[in-house]
Amino acid sequence: MVRQGDEVKARNVKVIPNEECVPKHKLLVMDMWFNTTKRRHKKFEPRVRVWKLKEEQTYEEYKSMVRDNVEEEEWKHLDVNEHWHKMKKIMAVSAQHICGMSKGTCRHKETWWWNEEVAEAVREKKIKCRKWKTENLKEAWMEYKKCRQSAKRVISSAKEKKQKECTSDLNGPEHQNDKQIVEERQDITGSKLSERSIR
Repeated sequence: MVRQGDEVKARNVKVIPNEECVPKHKLLVMDMWFNTTKRRHKKFEPRVRVWKLKEEQTYEEYKSMVRDNVEEEEWKHLDVNEHWHKMKKIMAVSAQHICGMSKGTCRHKETWWWNEEVAEAVREKKIKCRKWKTENLKEAWMEYKKCRQSAKRVISSAKEKKQKECTSDLNGPEHQNDKQIVEERQDITGSKLSERSIR
């Protein structure tokens, strides 16, 4: 019924004689014990984005930087291992400078109204929140509260600005059919659809 390696996990095995699953087969019940392991999230380690070297311009910049660094270094009186380690360091540093490092997955969901101003406001709010939780002072709480209100205003302004941009797009000739739908169709409440409801 189970694999040989899972026999130790089977407990309280018994057959119910008056219950037939199929002809000439009795119902077998048992308790199975399994060890649950908590899955640990792997810590993200940034890597050099070497795949950008496939681009011709990036590759030329990388090659030029490596050449300049090699010419600036002193290579005399070095054995093979020292020569290799120095060359390896030059190549790694040049690739990191030209290609950059990977940043991992985004920690927040990108939204249609997200911009740099909102990102800065949210970042500042998180810093103040962390400071308040660490110090646990009234002054830190007031700073965090003020920064949180400011972040809400920035987010609300960004949403409103983006909504106006989306609405103004309906004035183009390619959206004439959408404007006709806005004017003619009605929602379930009987009121006309607003231009914001058309995406």
